[in-house]
Amino acid sequence: MSCVFCAIVAGEAPAIRVYEDDEHLAILDHRPIVRGHVLVLPKAHTVDLTDTPPDTVAGLMRIGQRVARAARQSELHADGNNLVVNDGRAAFQTVFHVHLHVTPRKVGDKLSFAKGLVVRRDPDREATALILRDALAELDA
Repeated sequence: MSCVFCAIVAGEAPAIRVYEDDEHLAILDHRPIVRGHVLVLPKAHTVDLTDTPPDTVAGLMRIGQRVARAARQSELHADGNNLVVNDGRAAFQTVFHVHLHVTPRKVGDKLSFAKGLVVRRDPDREATALILRDALAELDA
Protein backbone atom coordinates (compact mmCIF):
# COMPACT_ATOMS: atom_id res chain seq x y z
CA MET A 1 0.00 0.00 0.00
CA SER A 2 1.59 3.28 -1.05
CA CYS A 3 -0.33 5.62 1.28
CA VAL A 4 0.88 5.39 4.86
CA PHE A 5 -2.44 6.68 6.24
CA CYS A 6 -4.38 4.07 4.25
CA ALA A 7 -2.01 1.44 5.68
CA ILE A 8 -2.69 2.76 9.19
CA VAL A 9 -6.46 2.69 8.60
CA ALA A 10 -6.15 -0.92 7.35
CA GLY A 11 -4.09 -1.90 10.41
CA GLU A 12 -1.04 -2.64 8.24
CA ALA A 13 1.12 0.14 9.71
CA PRO A 14 1.52 1.11 13.36
CA ALA A 15 -0.06 4.18 14.90
CA ILE A 16 -1.31 5.24 18.30
CA ARG A 17 -5.04 5.75 17.90
CA VAL A 18 -6.80 8.33 20.05
CA TYR A 19 -10.23 8.32 18.36
CA GLU A 20 -12.02 6.28 15.74
CA ASP A 21 -15.47 6.11 14.21
CA ASP A 22 -16.82 4.58 10.99
CA GLU A 23 -15.43 7.33 8.74
CA HIS A 24 -12.49 8.95 10.60
CA LEU A 25 -9.41 8.12 12.59
CA ALA A 26 -7.37 10.32 14.93
CA ILE A 27 -3.79 9.30 15.71
CA LEU A 28 -0.80 10.79 17.50
CA ASP A 29 1.62 12.34 15.02
CA HIS A 30 4.77 10.19 14.93
CA ARG A 31 6.88 13.36 14.70
CA PRO A 32 4.96 15.72 16.99
CA ILE A 33 5.86 19.37 17.18
CA VAL A 34 4.35 19.46 20.70
CA ARG A 35 3.03 16.88 23.13
CA GLY A 36 -0.49 15.84 22.12
CA HIS A 37 -0.08 16.67 18.39
CA VAL A 38 -2.89 14.68 16.75
CA LEU A 39 -3.71 13.97 13.10
CA VAL A 40 -7.36 13.51 12.16
CA LEU A 41 -7.90 11.75 8.84
CA PRO A 42 -10.75 10.28 6.87
CA LYS A 43 -10.61 6.52 6.43
CA ALA A 44 -11.47 6.91 2.76
CA HIS A 45 -8.47 8.12 0.75
CA THR A 46 -8.58 11.60 -0.73
CA VAL A 47 -5.47 13.57 -1.60
CA ASP A 48 -6.22 17.14 -0.60
CA LEU A 49 -9.05 19.58 0.06
CA THR A 50 -9.98 19.85 -3.62
CA ASP A 51 -11.01 16.19 -3.90
CA THR A 52 -12.41 15.71 -0.39
CA PRO A 53 -16.20 15.85 -0.01
CA PRO A 54 -17.40 18.80 2.12
CA ASP A 55 -19.07 16.47 4.64
CA THR A 56 -15.75 14.70 5.15
CA VAL A 57 -13.96 18.01 5.75
CA ALA A 58 -16.71 18.97 8.20
CA GLY A 59 -16.14 15.66 10.00
CA LEU A 60 -12.41 16.38 10.28
CA MET A 61 -13.17 19.72 11.91
CA ARG A 62 -15.86 18.26 14.19
CA ILE A 63 -13.45 15.64 15.49
CA GLY A 64 -10.61 18.16 15.63
CA GLN A 65 -12.74 20.38 17.83
CA ARG A 66 -13.37 17.47 20.22
CA VAL A 67 -9.65 16.63 20.35
CA ALA A 68 -8.86 20.30 20.98
CA ARG A 69 -11.40 20.41 23.81
CA ALA A 70 -9.86 17.24 25.29
CA ALA A 71 -6.38 18.81 25.13
CA ARG A 72 -7.68 21.80 27.11
CA GLN A 73 -9.56 19.75 29.71
CA SER A 74 -6.93 17.05 30.22
CA GLU A 75 -3.59 16.99 31.98
CA LEU A 76 -2.07 18.37 28.77
CA HIS A 77 -3.40 21.74 30.06
CA ALA A 78 -3.57 23.33 26.61
CA ASP A 79 -4.44 27.02 26.62
CA GLY A 80 -5.46 26.79 22.97
CA ASN A 81 -4.96 24.74 19.80
CA ASN A 82 -3.96 25.20 16.21
CA LEU A 83 -6.12 23.28 13.74
CA VAL A 84 -4.37 23.19 10.38
CA VAL A 85 -4.80 21.45 7.03
CA ASN A 86 -1.72 21.65 4.82
CA ASP A 87 -3.39 21.60 1.40
CA GLY A 88 -0.91 20.67 -1.32
CA ARG A 89 2.87 20.60 -1.61
CA ALA A 90 3.05 24.43 -1.70
CA ALA A 91 1.33 24.45 1.71
CA PHE A 92 3.80 21.93 3.20
CA GLN A 93 1.62 18.85 2.75
CA THR A 94 3.95 15.82 2.85
CA VAL A 95 1.47 12.94 3.19
CA PHE A 96 -0.99 13.10 0.32
CA HIS A 97 -4.02 11.81 2.20
CA VAL A 98 -5.95 14.80 3.52
CA HIS A 99 -5.62 15.27 7.27
CA LEU A 100 -6.10 17.83 10.01
CA HIS A 101 -3.35 18.67 12.50
CA VAL A 102 -4.56 19.43 16.02
CA THR A 103 -1.69 21.02 17.91
CA PRO A 104 -2.20 21.87 21.59
CA ARG A 105 -0.70 25.21 22.56
CA LYS A 106 0.33 26.85 25.81
CA VAL A 107 0.79 30.54 26.44
CA GLY A 108 4.48 31.30 26.04
CA ASP A 109 5.40 28.04 24.26
CA LYS A 110 7.27 30.02 21.56
CA LEU A 111 6.08 27.67 18.84
CA SER A 112 5.51 29.67 15.67
CA PHE A 113 3.82 28.39 12.53
CA ALA A 114 4.65 31.58 10.67
CA LYS A 115 8.17 32.26 11.91
CA GLY A 116 9.95 34.52 9.46
CA LEU A 117 6.77 35.16 7.51
CA VAL A 118 6.84 38.56 5.88
CA VAL A 119 3.58 40.48 5.95
CA ARG A 120 2.62 41.32 2.41
CA ARG A 121 0.03 43.70 1.07
CA ASP A 122 -2.37 42.85 -1.73
CA PRO A 123 -1.96 45.62 -4.33
CA ASP A 124 -5.62 45.38 -5.37
CA ARG A 125 -7.86 43.77 -2.77
CA GLU A 126 -11.04 44.54 -4.70
CA ALA A 127 -9.68 42.78 -7.81
CA THR A 128 -8.65 39.79 -5.71
CA ALA A 129 -12.12 39.62 -4.16
CA LEU A 130 -13.69 39.77 -7.63
CA ILE A 131 -11.47 36.89 -8.85
CA LEU A 132 -12.54 34.75 -5.91
CA ARG A 133 -16.24 35.71 -6.15
CA ASP A 134 -16.25 34.83 -9.86
CA ALA A 135 -14.51 31.50 -9.21
CA LEU A 136 -16.99 30.68 -6.42
CA ALA A 137 -19.88 31.50 -8.75
CA GLU A 138 -18.43 29.11 -11.37
CA LEU A 139 -18.18 26.38 -8.74
CA ASP A 140 -21.85 26.89 -7.89
CA ALA A 141 -22.97 26.86 -11.53
